[in-house]
Amino acid sequence: MRVLAISGSLRRDSHNTRLLRAAALALPPGVELELYDGLAALPPYSEDADVDPAPVAVEDLRGRIAAADALLIATPEYNASIPGVLKNAIDWSSRPFPDNALRGKPVAVIGASTGLFGAVWAQAELRKVLHHTGADVLEEELPVGLADHAFAATDELADAELQQQLIELTGALAREVRTPVAVSH
Repeated sequence: MRVLAISGSLRRDSHNTRLLRAAALALPPGVELELYDGLAALPPYSEDADVDPAPVAVEDLRGRIAAADALLIATPEYNASIPGVLKNAIDWSSRPFPDNALRGKPVAVIGASTGLFGAVWAQAELRKVLHHTGADVLEEELPVGLADHAFAATDELADAELQQQLIELTGALAREVRTPVAVSH
């Protein structure tokens, strides 16, 4: 089983990318994580640019999402919401609607911030946007506050309780792939 991990931060030393690396260590046996690193290459979404074929970076993202069994997205919080580059990636991935790469895809959202609240508003906003695209979004969240001090030298979360929550969340995501929720029409 393969999980595509997307960090909503472009920063070289991103806490959210580091949180995804911690998640890779917390995955159940038989699940591997692929870290997507093409966020900066995506052009700004425009219906005028959404042609067939789509731009190469967009096709790559859509193909990786389609090939993945699930998504794990880590978002920072910018001005009480999700970063524009992450929203842009979701906008591209949600097309063509309704048969987009996100539809029916199990997705978990986590987040880290240097403040106390661990990007909880951004996580809520991102879950809302993903629900609208048709993704199967887990309600579990993992807010990692004070991210400057949240990680151990081993790349795991320094707080044992947070690390356990990460293990439980990645396990729930894997179970969602193995036992998808029936959708009623």
